[in-house]
Amino acid sequence: MRENRLRTLWKSGGAAVNGWLAVPNSFSAEVMANQGWDSLTIDLQHGVVDYQAMLGMLQAISTTNTVPVVRVPWLDPAHLMKALDAGAYGVICPMVNTREDAQRLVAYTHYAPRGTRSFGPVRALIYGGADYPQQADDTIVTFAMIETAQALDNLDDILSVEGLDAVYIGPSDLSLALGCRPVFDDVDPPVAQAIDHILARAKAHGLVAGIHNGDPRGALARVAKGFQFVTVSSDARIMAAGSQQLLSVMRSAPAAAPSSSTY
Repeated sequence: MRENRLRTLWKSGGAAVNGWLAVPNSFSAEVMANQGWDSLTIDLQHGVVDYQAMLGMLQAISTTNTVPVVRVPWLDPAHLMKALDAGAYGVICPMVNTREDAQRLVAYTHYAPRGTRSFGPVRALIYGGADYPQQADDTIVTFAMIETAQALDNLDDILSVEGLDAVYIGPSDLSLALGCRPVFDDVDPPVAQAIDHILARAKAHGLVAGIHNGDPRGALARVAKGFQFVTVSSDARIMAAGSQQLLSVMRSAPAAAPSSSTY
């Protein structure tokens, strides 16, 4: 089966730099994948992406060594199973708040007898290889998002669920849950404390910790703390920032003097 380079990177102690795809287009996904991201996450929750667009984006990412990940809209077996059948090598599930939520997440992403995932890896066999059915459970990466006060209260119960590989922190939702400003990087003190607590408990349970970031400075600081999966910005934000940078130069340049030549 095709290697999941996230697992290989984490086993060596490294941190994965993850890109985020909110634009529903295979060509933009291909452009991003060719820049050298360790992984790219297609966002079905808040991105403007549907299933058909996701499929083309997964195919585009497959032209590179970048690991394809999908954030599903919700803890729903249909979304999770179809993302995996389409060839996602990792799934991020939002709003995992209880041990029961985490158990269902693991069940939906693993074949029997470990779980209840229905068999039908229609494209995953092409992407992963002929032995996908035998190797998928140990290759796919399952992330539970920790982003609510309820999840914090149940944190150790969630993290102790066998088969869960990683947690992913959404700083904005976590901030709102704690009565703070919804930001990615310079979070308020209660959120910073909660993030440190989640990281420490994930490590204690032997799980990888991931987190969303707005810029490289924040991501690097979190890697230094021990996060092994850091998202930096998104395709839409990068496109907007690049345009703003270019236009600021153009708008601030003095107007060219008209030529006095008759030619």
